[in-house]
Amino acid sequence: MSAILMHHWRNRQNHVLVFAGTGEGPGIASTLLESGYRVSISVVSPAAARAYCGMQLDDLHVGPFTSQESLGQHLAARGVTFVLDATHPFAVQISAQLRLACSLRNLPLLRFERPDHVVSDGSLLLTVADLSDCALSGHRLLLAVGARQLAAAATAARLAGASIYARVLPTPEAIRQAGLAGLSGERLAVLRPGIGDRIGGLEAALCRRWEITDVFCRQSGGAADQLWSDLALRHSIRLWKLKRPNQMPNVDVVHSVSQLCRQLDGHVNGSETGPHHGG
Repeated sequence: MSAILMHHWRNRQNHVLVFAGTGEGPGIASTLLESGYRVSISVVSPAAARAYCGMQLDDLHVGPFTSQESLGQHLAARGVTFVLDATHPFAVQISAQLRLACSLRNLPLLRFERPDHVVSDGSLLLTVADLSDCALSGHRLLLAVGARQLAAAATAARLAGASIYARVLPTPEAIRQAGLAGLSGERLAVLRPGIGDRIGGLEAALCRRWEITDVFCRQSGGAADQLWSDLALRHSIRLWKLKRPNQMPNVDVVHSVSQLCRQLDGHVNGSETGPHHGG
């Protein structure tokens, strides 16, 4: 048997369960499948699941887990040998649940973390409430944070004296949260980030139409984060970012798919550099 076939055969004995919550998920799954691993995916919504159509997955779970127990039962039922937390950087609850579940079952856990984009220390906020202390009086602020944080961000921005606008995703929950935050009509844009003929074109048009001076987004490390960073630089807009949560302790972190594969290969081969067991 050739070295490549032996490598794929050895990987085939291992089952990786990927908890995906970012745009990198499909690429991760595809690479792991090409490397010979058995792969299962867990996503929150049917919309996210569509990106995995046609892949030879062992299992595709759609929907949130209602409890720590249900998550543990899912891990046990699938017979997985590795768990990859590739959820959104701000999805801290599921990350904490995964760490506990893997620790209890002695399952190796890896965290896929997207790299940070450059931001000045003065523009990085630890909490949404910190926005109220920023120099925003008379400024026109565009809120580009998650729907769950929109109301708190709007309250803080109003306390700072800003005139606020928002961009939300085209989902019923996001639009509902915008309404609760007092944002609708001409002060609300409903669209997905990065769509259109030119990446960032719609966002730039919004900023021009509303004469935006400042933008508040999350330090997610993803495409939306990069989009706002580039747009702010090009159009001389002040960018404020909500700092991403701290990494989970005692969980190995990878920043690329190639690094992930090296970590998994190292563990398969018995290397001491493999992932920790969630504890």
